[in-house]
Amino acid sequence: MRQLSDKEMELVALISNECTTPGDVTARLKNLFAGVLEKMLEAEMDEHLGYEKNSVTGNNSGNSRNGYYSPKTIKSE
Repeated sequence: MRQLSDKEMELVALISNECTTPGDVTARLKNLFAGVLEKMLEAEMDEHLGYEKNSVTGNNSGNSRNGYYSPKTIKSE
């Protein structure tokens, strides 16, 4: 196993801050993982459409975002 970089060690400190049980760490890691997935999916949509979220570039282009958002829940281990 390779050693963690300085930035990774900072992240470890942030995640473990105020955690008192392994369950606390697991919950934080799940939230972090969900946030990373959401960011990746948003980037994929930006790339697919050719413009960033909330950009006026896509208005009336026939391929614009409609502003509708439906929250999703990902269940994983």
